Amino acid sequence: MPPWLQLMADSLPSLLYAGLVFTVPLTLLSFAGGLALGLAVALIRLFGPRPLVLLVRGYSWLVRGTPLLVQLFVIFYGLPRVGIVFDPFPAALLGFVLSVGAYTSEVIRAAISSVPKAQWEAAYSLGMSWSQAMRRTILPQAGRVAVPPLANSFISLVKDTSLAAVLTVPEMFQAAQRIAATTYEPLLLYLETALIYLLLSTVLTWLQERLEKRFDRHVAPVGAAS
Repeated sequence: MPPWLQLMADSLPSLLYAGLVFTVPLTLLSFAGGLALGLAVALIRLFGPRPLVLLVRGYSWLVRGTPLLVQLFVIFYGLPRVGIVFDPFPAALLGFVLSVGAYTSEVIRAAISSVPKAQWEAAYSLGMSWSQAMRRTILPQAGRVAVPPLANSFISLVKDTSLAAVLTVPEMFQAAQRIAATTYEPLLLYLETALIYLLLSTVLTWLQERLEKRFDRHVAPVGAAS
């Protein structure tokens, strides 16, 4: 086996371990937390009182208008100056949740707004309350609209978790950095890491397409009712 291939084979278990123990949990927890935050922000934007609307709009403006890397640095390296200290993993998780929440809130808000007003009226005519109409009628329809952009956000998040390396979180990219520092082969290690991310993204994209097709089967074609 060529030396370069042997090096990649030897480093693969360490990279996969870091991915399974840190990258995958960080991605799943960040997306789940960000999705819940995004839903709350979207509902406030659409139905909340004006003071809360202004507050969440300010949050979305701030997070979407500044680089994620800068936000992570502020949380991990800046907040200790005012007495707020986070360990690396919670700091990264907080940064990603805030970022995902800001972006997904816009997706969810647009998806809810796309549901025709007649659907609200139909739900109320059946005696549903606002919460029942939202849960049983509006959110299921909005979910079908939101799936593609939310899936894209999830795939982007998988790659963005590599930024956690700057906070010393021992995820996959930092594992590659550590191995490269001892083997003096950064090109091979970084290419191997990139291939792993590429494989993950390819699998997730395939799953996204399958999910979209599954939703499309429940949508009537244009002109079917005529």
